[in-house]
Amino acid sequence: MGKIIFYEDRNFQGRSWECMSDCADFSSYLSRCHSFRVESGCFMAYDRPNYMGNQYFMRRGDYADYMSMWGWSDYIKSCRMIPQHRGQFRIRIYERENFQGQSHELMDDCDNFQERYRMSDCQSCNVMDGHWLMYEQPHYRGRMMYFRPGEYRNFMNMGWSGSRFMSMRRITDSCY
Repeated sequence: MGKIIFYEDRNFQGRSWECMSDCADFSSYLSRCHSFRVESGCFMAYDRPNYMGNQYFMRRGDYADYMSMWGWSDYIKSCRMIPQHRGQFRIRIYERENFQGQSHELMDDCDNFQERYRMSDCQSCNVMDGHWLMYEQPHYRGRMMYFRPGEYRNFMNMGWSGSRFMSMRRITDSCY
């Protein structure tokens, strides 16, 4: 079970709100969020309500001024708890939308799609087992997006615009 405490002001000051599950919209709990503390578990933060927009992976620790650290100009508006996964990891990635083009099944991290698979882009995927993070740049850098088990035909529908994914990693027990 995860637990995160959000604070209105930097350095864990001002009003606070404890969260132990998904929250699609913070506006009824806090007017803004400038800092937070992850006491247990892992979460994804989103800069728009309903789990949309820019995302950031949050693991146990203190985030006294996350906006400066992440380069965000807006507050966290929603968050999703990432359940701990035990077992194998499997994902099939596709070069184009709607499961078209070149495809590959992965069970491990991949730091560069272009080098390993000669794939210039990844625009859809099917997560069969585990939880994954995809990154817009090789070597797990740049903007990221969280994927849990399910089919993802078009990343644009999830608020991802204009960029491509170039690397991905599993969210493993070491993240907790």
